[in-house]
Amino acid sequence: MNRKIKLSVQDIESIRELARTKRFALGFSDDPPIANDIHTILDKLEIILLEIPIEVECGKPAFSAVILCSEEGGKSLVFIGLNTADYFDKQVFAIAHELYHFFTKTGSHLSRQDGQDDDVVEAKANWFAAEFLLPGDVLKRRVFEEFKSYSLETVQLKVLLRFIARLHCTWWLPYRSLVKRLWEIQAITEQQYEELYQIDERDRNGEYFRIGKSTQIGDFIRLNTATKTIGSSPSAIETILRNFENNLIDEDTFAKILGLFDKSPSDFGYEISVSQDDLDELRDFLEDEDHES
Repeated sequence: MNRKIKLSVQDIESIRELARTKRFALGFSDDPPIANDIHTILDKLEIILLEIPIEVECGKPAFSAVILCSEEGGKSLVFIGLNTADYFDKQVFAIAHELYHFFTKTGSHLSRQDGQDDDVVEAKANWFAAEFLLPGDVLKRRVFEEFKSYSLETVQLKVLLRFIARLHCTWWLPYRSLVKRLWEIQAITEQQYEELYQIDERDRNGEYFRIGKSTQIGDFIRLNTATKTIGSSPSAIETILRNFENNLIDEDTFAKILGLFDKSPSDFGYEISVSQDDLDELRDFLEDEDHES
């Protein structure tokens, strides 16, 4: 969530309204955290989640997520490929980011781990993700309830870190996204923003990590771990099977998708094979850093 692009007031209000409308449509009022229900949301929207860990140099993920939209047999098929080599809280944020592209029908799209500083659409998607996961009005209320003020200018750094850690474990928004949210609602000053943003929140020997573990160790460790899972939800696998059985995807596509999860059509009673070259081609698509987003 960079600050190089300044969205207009109209853009921000439009994004807030979209996030609020979609939260309510999906059964969430302003207050409840979405958190782990992000996966249930994908099922409701009939979006197939594909979890694949893909790292490049120095263990850094090649991308955060990709949304693929296609038309097969007159029906729209939507897949989100999630890079589980990334930290779990960033996986949650990446899914919410891709939902912006889904809701606004911007088509197939690939998100980089560090975002694109000069892309207005990416800035909008990031703002949507933050607003969708933690509405700004809710954050303002949390600030006031905790400190009896909407300004945190005089609050000590350690107190701020404890507050952020609690928000982190409740709302599952990444640390740096929370810092930016606090700056966006004018709860913290520019100087506080810079000081907080420079902290290495993933340093397991650092002050923030120690505070986070003492706050809610189970969720905090989970959020700060790269899960590296391979697979998909049972309902998504069933959707893939039904799409094949209803001739919405062909044999090659069916076998390639299952192959990404170390499964084969034979696991489900179908004798179909796919060459390693074809499977590598699909993996290369996800790994291609030059692919147009």
